[in-house]
Amino acid sequence: MDDLVASAIANWAPRFTTNGVAVSDFERITRGLERWADWCDAWSAVGAEHRSLAEEAEAEGRLRSAGQHFAQAAVYYHFAKFMFVRYPARMRAAHAEAVQCLDRALPYLDPPGRRVEIPYDGARLVGVLRLPTTGPGPHPLVVMIPGLDSTKEEFRTTEALFLERGVGTFSVDGPGQGEAEYDLPIRADWEKPGGAVIDAVSRIEGVDPQRIAVWGISLGGYYAPRVAAGDARVKACVALAGPYNLGACWEELPALTREAFQSRSHLPNAVQARAYARTLGLDGHASSIRCPLLVVAGKRDRLFPWQDAERLVSEAAGPTSFLLLENGNHGCMNVAALHRFKTADWVAAQLGDR
Repeated sequence: MDDLVASAIANWAPRFTTNGVAVSDFERITRGLERWADWCDAWSAVGAEHRSLAEEAEAEGRLRSAGQHFAQAAVYYHFAKFMFVRYPARMRAAHAEAVQCLDRALPYLDPPGRRVEIPYDGARLVGVLRLPTTGPGPHPLVVMIPGLDSTKEEFRTTEALFLERGVGTFSVDGPGQGEAEYDLPIRADWEKPGGAVIDAVSRIEGVDPQRIAVWGISLGGYYAPRVAAGDARVKACVALAGPYNLGACWEELPALTREAFQSRSHLPNAVQARAYARTLGLDGHASSIRCPLLVVAGKRDRLFPWQDAERLVSEAAGPTSFLLLENGNHGCMNVAALHRFKTADWVAAQLGDR
């Protein structure tokens, strides 16, 4: 296989299966995959199989199964497009399928989901709202922020952990992410789009505006602390495998990651992308985080050094918890059981009392 296929598998294999890809599907998709140019089609073909299962179940009135199949298809189409910026037309086609499959899944999920569109900067931010069906509302809510290559379509298994603990979820595509990536470039000052998201969800019936947390993974693990630093309405923050300053890590990032950052920042060349990456930093901001902060990192992270997480913990002004996993890779997906449940428990505890 070529270097790009090998890099994608080496860096993200546990992430695929933790976030909804069947192990058998992952193996048959990647086993004979030799060229990066074939990545999107290989994933999309299996995504189409799951979409067909969903449509069959829907036609037969098996709506719970239809929702599960549609949601799984959305994950496969998402991974078809997630780093495929060299082939924008094919990437965008796979992305459209991911969005459509998730939209079709939402009414059949348990609890069901609702698509929410937020006007922002001449475009829109799109999120999925899910609220617990047990217990009286209004409910606490965690805003879930993707990274450079993740989107709201990838978060079903993580949402479930919060929902089971009585915490609603709002998985959102921000600037440079998912549905917003074509109109809005990546931006460093995530307190601004984050504030717009909090404004919107605070007005939704069933959401307690006094109990809102933010959670972010990878580059979202930088975005979430920026929101917490700039918005006092955030009552708790989780940063999972985020950088302290993206530009400082630039030379160690995989080629796919650098290309995706350039594309989603709407920049013409790698030189400008590298310079722009240096603006994505917590310097001067971490000390403004006063809400409870949980930082999770892995010592085997090949993208962002775990010392970045240690620095964030040392500079934050509020109460902090640091979960450093000895064998954790980027996102700690290879040791998911060691942090995902603890994180959900921690968020629920921080937002437990009105």
